[in-house]
Amino acid sequence: MPEVTRTVVGVVTASAAAGALDALIVPGRAFACRTADDELSLLSAPQVTDEVAREVATRLAVLDADALVIETTDGWAAIMVAGDDARASFGLLSRLELPERGFLQGEVVHVPAKVVADDDRVLILAPSMWEAHLHDRVTKTLGAPRPLETRPWTVPAR
Repeated sequence: MPEVTRTVVGVVTASAAAGALDALIVPGRAFACRTADDELSLLSAPQVTDEVAREVATRLAVLDADALVIETTDGWAAIMVAGDDARASFGLLSRLELPERGFLQGEVVHVPAKVVADDDRVLILAPSMWEAHLHDRVTKTLGAPRPLETRPWTVPAR
């Protein structure tokens, strides 16, 4: 059975011209998820989220004077499925096909979600209004105990 934990992850949303986002040098403490041509979500450990937001805002201002960078952590709920069978377990939660490593968006337990896959762990982020549903469906489907242990997220190795 995989390990399922409530995960605290910092989220910064950057909106700018596509070319500016293409040219952005992402801080090493963040994981970049391109969510649209003109939008990037940057995930980080919670304790460095403010620093990531400042760095990204400073760098994007040079590339696009109209860029907008906002710390949006409170808008997201996250859960981590980890262990040797994490990827197979994710298949019980969604029809999405996980990349070897990386990011994708789509439906997970019938809600819109962002997913970051690593070797032996899968991070699922859903809008915070779906937090109770996300935790309930994941724990019931995967047979995880409730209440969930809470852990901070760490950026996957590159």
